[in-house]
Formats: sequence, C-alpha cells, structure tokens
Amino acid sequence: MHILIIDDEAAIRQILSALVSRAGYSVDLATTVAEATAKLVRGDVDVALCDVRLPDGDGIELVRSFKTAGAVIDTQFIMVTAFGSMETAVEALRAGATDYITKPMHSEELLHRLSQIEAMLGLRAENKALRSFVSGGRGRYMFSSSSMQHVDRMVSKVASTNSTVLLTGESGTGKGFVARLIHEQSPRAAHSLIPVNCSAIPENLMESEFFGHIKGAFTGADKARKGLLTEADRGTIFLDEIGDLPLHLQAKLLHVIEDKKIRPVGSEQTRDVDVRILAATNRNLEDMVKEGRFREDLYFRLSMFHIHIPPLRERRSDIAGLVQHLMRKAGKAFSGGMLDIDAEVESALQAYNWPGNVRQLENVIHRAYILADGGRITMSDLPPEISRMSLSNEASGGTIVASESGLRERLRLIELEIIVQAINDSGGDRKAAAQKLGIGLSSLYRKMDELGTIESSRVAEPNRNTQ
Repeated sequence: MHILIIDDEAAIRQILSALVSRAGYSVDLATTVAEATAKLVRGDVDVALCDVRLPDGDGIELVRSFKTAGAVIDTQFIMVTAFGSMETAVEALRAGATDYITKPMHSEELLHRLSQIEAMLGLRAENKALRSFVSGGRGRYMFSSSSMQHVDRMVSKVASTNSTVLLTGESGTGKGFVARLIHEQSPRAAHSLIPVNCSAIPENLMESEFFGHIKGAFTGADKARKGLLTEADRGTIFLDEIGDLPLHLQAKLLHVIEDKKIRPVGSEQTRDVDVRILAATNRNLEDMVKEGRFREDLYFRLSMFHIHIPPLRERRSDIAGLVQHLMRKAGKAFSGGMLDIDAEVESALQAYNWPGNVRQLENVIHRAYILADGGRITMSDLPPEISRMSLSNEASGGTIVASESGLRERLRLIELEIIVQAINDSGGDRKAAAQKLGIGLSSLYRKMDELGTIESSRVAEPNRNTQ
C-alpha cells in the first residue's frame, strides 16, 4: 500500500515516514496542497495522511476536490486534526475523508487505522475481480443459474438499506462472498467490513472481543481495548456461524441492534455505535429456537431480510463459469497463466456433487494447478473421489442420479475402487493394503464385508506369506 504524508512540519513528516515504512508501506511526502495535488493526480496513492492546515491552502478543500463527482482517483484520506477539534473532524468526513486522527498521534492507533483501510482495499480489489467474472464486464452480477440470479436481485435490493441480513446455506456455498457484495454495494462501502467467525472465539473471551474492555476490567487487561463492534463503527460486521453465539451474548447483540449502544466489559458507561450487522449460518436457527438454544427475538431481528445460498449441486450451470474464474485466479497465484483443461475433466467437474461446495471446487482447481504437467489439466490431476466417481459413473452407464441414494451409491463405489486398488498395488497382501490405507487389518476386512463381495477377478489373491 502506497502512503502519501502531507504535512508542512518536517519533524512530523520524518516521524510518520519512519513509522509507516517500518510497517512495510511505501511512502511519499508532500508539504503543500500544490505538491500533494501533483502527486495525487498520478492515481497511485492508496492513502493520504493529510494535515488540515497547510501553507498554501486547506487540507479539507484538498479532500473535497478529489472526492467530488467524477473524480478519477480513489485515494483514502485520513485527516490529521488538533486535539478536540471535533467540528473540523466532522467537516472532513463530510468532505469525503475516510477517517481522522488527532494530535498527538499514537503509533498503534495509526497503524490500526491503516491496516483497516488496507483490508478494505483488498476486499474492493477482490470484489472488483469477482464482479468482472460474474458480469462479463457489464457492471452487473450475471449468474447462469436462476437461483443465483435470485440471490443477485436480493443483494441489489437490500444493499442500499441498513437492514440486518441473515445468510443461510451449507458450508462453502459463498455466504462470506455475498456478505462482501452487500457491503460493497452499500453506503458503508468506504468504511470497514469486519468478518468474525463466532465459532473460532473462545467463549470466555467473546464478550471482550465483541464489546471491548476498559483497563483493569479483568486479570490481564493492562490496557483498554476496542471491541469488534467499535472497529466496525460506520461500517459492517459480518457474524459468521452466528448459531455458535452463547445465549447471554445473543441478548447483548439484540440490544446493539435495537439501541445502537454498547458497554465495554468493566465499564458503567455505554457508547453509541453505528454498525450494520450481517449474519450467516449453516444451521437451522428455527430448530435451535424451538430447542431453546437461540433467542427467538434475535432470530426475528436477524432474519428481517433472509437470503438463502443454494448448494453448488443445485446450480450446476454455474460450475463452468466458476471453473474458468478459479483457473484464472490460480494462474495468477502461481504466475503460470491459464492452463488448458481436458473435456473429460470439465465433464467430471460438472457431474460431481460437491459436498464442500464452491470452497471444495476452489481447492480442487488449486490442487490441479500444482499437479498439472505440460500446461494441461487432465483426469490424473483430480482427487480420487472425483476421478474414480467419473469412472464408476461411466461403468454404470451414467445411470447414477444426483439423489441422496445415488450419492450413497457413488460413495460406496468410490470406497470399493480405493480398496481394490490398494489390494492390487500391494500384490494381494491385505495387511500391506491396510497399512497403505491407514487402517487396521480387521477394519479392512470389515469394510470389505460392508461393501459386499468383491469379485475375485478384480482383486489379487494373497500369497502364502501374506495375511
């Protein structure tokens, strides 16, 4: 990220330059409005740290000139104001500044603000690429499947509001991606999107993580800390796996939605917070409400606008486009450009049921790029569960259908093929085959019994020295 420091005090420029350089950012300097303008118009400045008072003009007017309609650059401005000048800060934000910081500046606070903007810019770049993929460059999200076209229409309608949104769907379907789309199309897009995996936070730390704490609030709280909700102020917080939130925190979250206030741990004072809440889960919250594990009032508030993301197996017409997008993404990651892909690979990917959804598809493409030789992805570059399923489907004449019973049959055939291959590779030695499969010999025999009789013509017989 490229930072432009605009300040007429040499000492300030030197201190800030050293600080952001050590943090790994590239730095440029300007002392006047004229000098800053000349560097900003190049369009390569990500963030400008700009003093309000400059020798030849007003820093706020500089911001306004680059944030008016039709401006071609997208620099994020952090205004540097004198302590206590809140009126100036408000004016700067209205002029288009992303944030402000008061003098004297604390290095930790400044670097935190920069990291938030860096994360935001990264999300914007990712979403721009995704928008290009799904729209073909036409500026609209155009999915092949009718179910995802419906999701697109729902996103377009709710994004401009402040409504809470509940995203549901199986793991890996793209709930996080849809949350980013909502944020990026909302009036809050210039501010932070804070993603939170509720299942990854220890329960005893959750309240402090969400609401922050004051110094001395508990053992080890040697300094005050902002919570995630404060970090997302004026922006959006995305609560993934919301079903894992404990009941006492569900009550506190409900108060945030209703009152727009939070109380840090250990404090007797409440603070205003302006944050939009998006939530996601792969659980059935209605069942959890009936079981008393999720608050009914919170469920109704979260599901004010409900978007369900269908699994990939129910929108197969999206697979071909996703494959091309993920191949381009992998090509950039490995600096190897696009690879060709065999037609039978495309057919196998289209036929597979994708229990891990889009996330699994991305992992498969990533793996294929690593294994591919000669600039082409072949069947041998696919995981066994996909390549063997394709062979099994061909052997059965393509009669296995994508139903629950059909999936069980496919899985049975895959397991059967793996066991047959392991036994044959081991020359009929069942003990060696079990070791190759990472299971005990008794487990191997049990699996063979469960899968039914394996034709002797397909399996090598053990010799007298094997078990």
